Amino acid sequence: MTDPVRLVVFVTGNESRGDDAAGPALLHALESELPPGVRVVHDFQLQVEHALELRDADLALFIDAACGLQAPFGFAEPDGGVPVASFSHALAPSAILAVFRRIEGREPPPAFILGVRAERFELGEGLSEQAAEGVVQALAFARELLREPDAGRWRSLIQARALPRLGKNSAV
Repeated sequence: MTDPVRLVVFVTGNESRGDDAAGPALLHALESELPPGVRVVHDFQLQVEHALELRDADLALFIDAACGLQAPFGFAEPDGGVPVASFSHALAPSAILAVFRRIEGREPPPAFILGVRAERFELGEGLSEQAAEGVVQALAFARELLREPDAGRWRSLIQARALPRLGKNSAV
């Protein structure tokens, strides 16, 4: 019997800022269904220190609100070529992977981004209808990912479903 995949799930977003709550809303819907051994890191935004969470992981999933999506959600592998210095306020998943490479001197585990369509980020607002629908549709997809946490399988899902790609600047 093989050991279970050590999956770390990064969920970012602020529940007080409109559609930025999409990631946390998806997490709340999934919490009772997370397989044993899944480690969840929930924060307002990614920080350099989050790279350390990848140390013992076999696979990483970043969940966040994403701007510019026409579809309710998108799923992709982050672009590993984005330098850390190109982000001034918040780090993108690709920057976290770059920090990991720098401090560990090795490649990070395979990583993927699940982005939920987002449009509004006003303080004190709730989810827009579009973001709420995105959370519902992304929930079914996230359940599928968690049933089989395997990088090869996840890559095949990207190809088979022709899911919208997340651009370098789509994650908030």
